Amino acid sequence: MRILDRVEQNLSIALDTLRAGKIRSALTILGVVIGVATVMAMAAIVSGIREQIVHTIEIAGPTTFYVVRYFSNTPVNPDRLPRDVRIRPDLVPEEGERIARLPEISYAAIWAQTFGRVEYAGSRTQQMTFMAADDRYTEIQGGGLAAGRWFTRAELKSGSAVAVIDQEVVRRLFGQIDPIDKTVRVAGRPVRVIGIYVAPENIFAPPGQQVAAIVPYRFADHQFRIDKVNGLFIAVKPRPGISVGEAQDAVTVALREMRSLRPGQRNTFDMITQDQILDTFNKLTGVFFLVMIVLSGVALMVGGIGVMAIMMVSVTSRTREIGVRKALGATNQDILLQFLVEASTLTGVGGIIGIIVGLGFGKLATLAMSIEATPPLGLTLLAVAVSVAIGIAFGLLPAMRAARLDPIEALRYE
Repeated sequence: MRILDRVEQNLSIALDTLRAGKIRSALTILGVVIGVATVMAMAAIVSGIREQIVHTIEIAGPTTFYVVRYFSNTPVNPDRLPRDVRIRPDLVPEEGERIARLPEISYAAIWAQTFGRVEYAGSRTQQMTFMAADDRYTEIQGGGLAAGRWFTRAELKSGSAVAVIDQEVVRRLFGQIDPIDKTVRVAGRPVRVIGIYVAPENIFAPPGQQVAAIVPYRFADHQFRIDKVNGLFIAVKPRPGISVGEAQDAVTVALREMRSLRPGQRNTFDMITQDQILDTFNKLTGVFFLVMIVLSGVALMVGGIGVMAIMMVSVTSRTREIGVRKALGATNQDILLQFLVEASTLTGVGGIIGIIVGLGFGKLATLAMSIEATPPLGLTLLAVAVSVAIGIAFGLLPAMRAARLDPIEALRYE
């Protein structure tokens, strides 16, 4: 109980000291604020994006996977392909149709992704993503139609110039005008609007990557230059009760037969599962987050050195006060605890301010990216603990110096 009383008393002294030197205290904790705020802001952003990716995976279904020509964590330059990529043939619609007929598969079709602007009556969007797919697009991506319809079999087969436009794009280009049966230009090509697509809530879509329009695959294949390495894939959804491994084995056998690959020859295609997508994201953000942690660590180190310097000055300026306390019966442990609590209070306050600032910036960033993020509670508690630990670590030397002062010499100090 006596220990708690001593801590409470020293905390009161520390707070009085902070109030007495507001500017000095503010400058001392600035480095701690910057370091903690950086970590918290990045944690909020990364956590928010991860939540949206997981949500998107849940929409598509955890068993959905994709066949691609070549899988890489970073897109390859289609004009300068490595040899092992060049020798691989492009995916073709017939392969998607063959996979769709497998007894293990519920859905499979070739899709493409490319980029362009949507234009109408002199108004246009920024450069955005649009998808070349079919009438079962929502089985993989979720969402639904607010108005209109999806493509007919005849439109898909002939590659008709029709499109389903995202409702946000419709709102931006058409306002209150009904867009159905109006002609817009998608990446410079005229198409007729037949439907308005509503993306699923909170789907991961960074700025500029929102899907602006969906068109029939054959239309895109005829009208646009598709990056067949990075932008072409076959979406595959196994039947209920069929595992990802079983479905992938069946797809592998079918594709090897179609491509006349002999036993011992390597596959000339890759497959990406939802777990791989999440793992790739974790690796990319992990490196980014590590860089932020290092930079934040430097800021915290600077803040800690600032705390040590200020506490050294504080010990010198309060030498007589220390002598008086010792003369009245304070032990070396009491003096040591006093200055450790003071240093910890400085960095603890800096940590709390940094958390508030960091979470505020993180919230603004996630709102700008149209994603929702849950505040990282565990990291918040860790940030406070780290801040207090920095105070203890960097306040230990000044505190030990204060505790060793001879009371007689301290009382003589002017």
